[in-house]
Amino acid sequence: MSKRVALAGFVHETNSFAPTKATMAAFVQGGGYMPMARGPALLTASRGINLGIGGAADHAAAAGWDAVPILWAGAIPSAPVTRDAYESITDEIISGIRAAGRLDGVFLDLHGAMMAEHEEDGEGRLLERVRTAVGPDVPIVAALDLHGNITAKMVASADLLVGFRTYPHVDMAETGRRAAAALDALMSGPRWVKAFRRLPFLIPIAWQCTDLEPARSIYALLDRTEQGAVRSASFFPGFPAADFPECGPTVVAYADSREAAEAAAETIAAAVARAEPAFAGQSFDPDAGVREAMRLAQGAQRPVIIADTQDNPGAGGDSNTTGMLRALVRQGAARAALGLMVDPAAAAAAHAAGVGAEITIALGGSSGIAGDAPFTARFHVEHLSNGRFVAPGPFYGGAPLDLGPSACLRIGDVRVAVTSHKAQMADQAMYRMVGIEPLEMAILVNKSSVHFRADFAPIAEQILVCTAPGPMPLSPAALPWTRLGAGMRLEPMGPAFTPATEVAAPS
Repeated sequence: MSKRVALAGFVHETNSFAPTKATMAAFVQGGGYMPMARGPALLTASRGINLGIGGAADHAAAAGWDAVPILWAGAIPSAPVTRDAYESITDEIISGIRAAGRLDGVFLDLHGAMMAEHEEDGEGRLLERVRTAVGPDVPIVAALDLHGNITAKMVASADLLVGFRTYPHVDMAETGRRAAAALDALMSGPRWVKAFRRLPFLIPIAWQCTDLEPARSIYALLDRTEQGAVRSASFFPGFPAADFPECGPTVVAYADSREAAEAAAETIAAAVARAEPAFAGQSFDPDAGVREAMRLAQGAQRPVIIADTQDNPGAGGDSNTTGMLRALVRQGAARAALGLMVDPAAAAAAHAAGVGAEITIALGGSSGIAGDAPFTARFHVEHLSNGRFVAPGPFYGGAPLDLGPSACLRIGDVRVAVTSHKAQMADQAMYRMVGIEPLEMAILVNKSSVHFRADFAPIAEQILVCTAPGPMPLSPAALPWTRLGAGMRLEPMGPAFTPATEVAAPS
């Protein structure tokens, strides 16, 4: 008899310090994810897309599951999820699971670092409710982002947590397939023993890249560890902008025996601890970064790429700060482009004026970030777009995106890709949809920290990291923490957090 499995997903990475909350509308629209989907449409929409739910849907079809698709919702990272959105989505998932009748298993596509206005452990509470709904005997497996801040409640409520192994996340679908295959094993055999470790230092996201050391070697160790009695092992570097006590890096391992699980978790945790000093890198202030990019671009055959890391919408930024644009203009950069600048009013003004028009506008700078402000100037409207296109690169993996009315605005020899909706600049098609050919640019400024590397590193002369004002500081030590776990180091080899006073959890 085929296995009857419920499939659902609720994906959000929460930055406690970001300017804008995730509303229900954000989940309906989806941002850089696919739009909200229910029932059979969930399976149809997710197939072939680089998402955990897509990989699980592929496995379900191949394995002949009697799949019960319920709801999938994802929103681009931001400040906490509103109470209404969190409760509405979790209630719908739980109601769907209860209404499904007999279930042999539950597959969940989650992030691992979701917070709501009233709930600091978003996934922990959801997993706890799913466990209550299905009882102790039905296995629950979740595919998670490697930026998950894994909590004790998550580990206790799920039978298996499986994390991505790449950043840029080119293996989201593959992680869904691995987790779904493991669920097959759990539905047919005994449960595995769990082991859990927490590391005592926060890791800046820009230096978590698995194409670089030390993360590359740590993830190679995971592959070597998963053998014999060890069934699954995951390292979660964590998302270092969630202000609650369980924020931080973790390791979780599953095995046939307690001894094997504990040994695997300890081996990986020890490797991460030894690598603490190596989680570092070089960054530039905006003007120094642009000057260095201009120097490197002289005679280069490929674009020099700058990561505008502190306004990364993949970490909660609104993708509208103007520090890097000001530096490009101030330094007289030529054949330069910046994207994405999210400003619906500017996009509307460009569409109203038409291609070839000159418009004077205050562009971006609308999120109230300290040290940032709108950039008022006269721009040439070079190209217009409806913002609908397919992002074929390895990160988005062929996902159809709708960024709303969009435009290319030029000032001097600097072009700005302006959109109405937010998505992380992680695909060359995001420039091309507004008429900018990235291969013809000398300098590209991408509002992203690491995900852009998947599609842009192959065309880059060199990649620089710049720190213009934004809501996600390169170093977590710069954030105004209040509820972080006591003793957690605020950056690798950095000072430990000491709470000023006891602060109550959200209620």
